[in-house]
Amino acid sequence: MADSMKGLKRTHYCGEVTEASLGEVVVGGFVDRIRDKGGVIFIVLRDRTGVVQLLFNETTAPEIFEKASSCRSEFVLMAKGEVRERESKNDKLKTGNVEIFVTDLRVLAKAQTTPFEITSETKVNEELRLKHRYLDLRRAPLQQNIMMRHEIAKVTREYFYENGFLEIETPMMIKSTPEGARDYIIPSRIHQGKFYALPQSPQIYKQLLMVSGFDRYIQLARCFRDEDLRADRQPEFTQIDLEMSFVDAEDIQECVEGFVQRVFKDVLGVDVPTPLPRLTFADAMNRYGSDKPDTRFGFEIQDITDAVKDIDFVVFRNAVDEGGSVRAINVKNGAETYTRKEIDKLVEHAKGIGAKGLAYIRWADEPNCSFKKFLGEGDLEKICAAVDAHEGDLVLICADKTRTVLSTLGALRLICGKRLNVIPENQYNFLWITEMPFFEHDEESGKWVAAHHPFTMPMEECIEYLDTDPGKVRAKAWDLVLNGTELSSGSMRITDYELQQRMFESLGMTDEEIQAKFGFLVEAYRYASPPHGGMGIGLDRLAMIMCKADSLRDVTAFPKVQNASELMSECPSAVDDESLEALGIAVTVADED
Repeated sequence: MADSMKGLKRTHYCGEVTEASLGEVVVGGFVDRIRDKGGVIFIVLRDRTGVVQLLFNETTAPEIFEKASSCRSEFVLMAKGEVRERESKNDKLKTGNVEIFVTDLRVLAKAQTTPFEITSETKVNEELRLKHRYLDLRRAPLQQNIMMRHEIAKVTREYFYENGFLEIETPMMIKSTPEGARDYIIPSRIHQGKFYALPQSPQIYKQLLMVSGFDRYIQLARCFRDEDLRADRQPEFTQIDLEMSFVDAEDIQECVEGFVQRVFKDVLGVDVPTPLPRLTFADAMNRYGSDKPDTRFGFEIQDITDAVKDIDFVVFRNAVDEGGSVRAINVKNGAETYTRKEIDKLVEHAKGIGAKGLAYIRWADEPNCSFKKFLGEGDLEKICAAVDAHEGDLVLICADKTRTVLSTLGALRLICGKRLNVIPENQYNFLWITEMPFFEHDEESGKWVAAHHPFTMPMEECIEYLDTDPGKVRAKAWDLVLNGTELSSGSMRITDYELQQRMFESLGMTDEEIQAKFGFLVEAYRYASPPHGGMGIGLDRLAMIMCKADSLRDVTAFPKVQNASELMSECPSAVDDESLEALGIAVTVADED
């Protein structure tokens, strides 16, 4: 039977016992490891703050010594004793200069042998660790990540409170509205045949709060999207959601820059200089092949169409004749690393993205060009000069539709940067991406579709093109990017009733669809709204980068895996027939086709 805590009250966390704690203390935690030297037993006790060493020797009361000798890994203990200086000190630990000579020991819970060892470094497969997530979360790296995430959330609230924002909760059960991903839907028992949706974001509600006169709103909002997962995406996530009235885009961005400065200084001790650099969407795509570029290293994309337009190489000629382009990246000092075999892997990767192929110039002892037989006199020198290539460099060239070229070289740029280890780890490059396109062209349907939610304000000078030339329309929208990860999207909102109607119509929505999906918002705008805009900053992604974690799973206490299931609780799970009957629902399994 487990011991009682009666008479003991914890006075210190394990990691806080130092020379300043000399005297009597009470600690509690898990047994991290045990060393039994015969007449001397050392137990390292662990809690979320760190570890401390407990000492039992020949002067320890026999019943306490016997109890200590029965302890095993992960037992839960409370110990009372005198803090002493250690004879054998450990400078690597905060508590390494002291130990606790135990005078009272309570075994509060005994543990079976765990399915894996609770250590900082582990090679145990992630599936097993996620199955026993409560044990995985005992490991110091994950505990440190979760605590840093807490600190980020704390600083976030403090900053926005100090800047006049009100934290207002918005509903978790809402009307299903299109926001770019599938909704998670909830059947109603009372209104059978009708459904709530979990919010993909609090978008409409925070705009209605501006209509209501709450001019500065903040919420650490839970959001839900039924979409395919990846390392930086979970089906449920937390968004630092904000909205501001009587502002323009620069006001919102300035406020967020202040937040970025504050959170990095308070949590990491890192100074972030402001104002943050800016790139238009077009410039980001042309230089980096991505709307979320990692600017910590070079290898920028360069347009060499003019340099190769007269070369009699059918791949280049066809790309130019069909309105595409020929572009390249110079992988500085890449020739030694990228052998022919390694380059072949890059070619296959390029084809996987959609490119027809990849040309290259590998300048080891002398330039080795994959299309050398098509070159005239001086052509090779002209290309090398266009990309500033020298001995030791590798030039990768793609010729195709410009959109394909940019996405291909953008992806290869990242691969080469990681392969050559030129991306600095302890550097934080923030970047605003501005002047986002308002519409995207759907290649399959041939139609223009909204690139943002339908309440995004177009730039005034582009409104005239809404009906005539959608490709020219730019949005009053922006993204905040950090080291190649999109942290946030924001925009100014349409508040003019007539313009909002025109926007819906340009998206092909009928009056009936507008009323069914957004009638309550449209109605609200009839009663006037202040100009407003806002952003949603991904707390999970921010924590992932600040913790230097590889995945959102490393900063989320109980994450989902790739198929959106949780291995520990085995959800989603079946529901009993009685519950389904109350909802008026029968389950059928859709064909995989």
